[in-house]
Amino acid sequence: PNLSTSCCVGNTSLVNETNAIEAQRMISTKLLLPGDEETAIEMFVLMSRVFETSGQRLELAQVRRLLASSSFLAVAAFSNGELCGGATGHILPMTRDPSSELFIYDIAVDEEQQRRGIGRQIIETMLSEANARGVSVAFVPADNEDEHALRFYENIGGTGAPVTIFTFER
Repeated sequence: PNLSTSCCVGNTSLVNETNAIEAQRMISTKLLLPGDEETAIEMFVLMSRVFETSGQRLELAQVRRLLASSSFLAVAAFSNGELCGGATGHILPMTRDPSSELFIYDIAVDEEQQRRGIGRQIIETMLSEANARGVSVAFVPADNEDEHALRFYENIGGTGAPVTIFTFER
């Protein structure tokens, strides 16, 4: 039932909460595995569009290798069955002890679908899968100027760390 029109007139917070709950019901996430190459390619294209970058479309063989790798995670999000976001991550073995950590490399949600809890659901799915693989620590870089990303990671329970990442391109 649509509670916002039947019983909650005048109660804005309950209406908003009900709408958020209804929106969540239409969202699903999926860990991408071998056999999901076309979805992965579609997700990578969506990420490039959201990030406003022009990336080279990956060959099917490369996507197969990624999805078959036990150190690579890809999670796709769907709204009413349509791809609307996703994330990629890499499980990195540590050298100080026998543990591994999850490096969340990219996360993107279609601009029209943002602020519906989809990013949170993607991250939760990714963290759950990493945990099932014995990984209990995850980290994600965010540009200091990207206030939207910084707020998002803080709101879902992340703790900022004062680091600077250097890049090298040759």
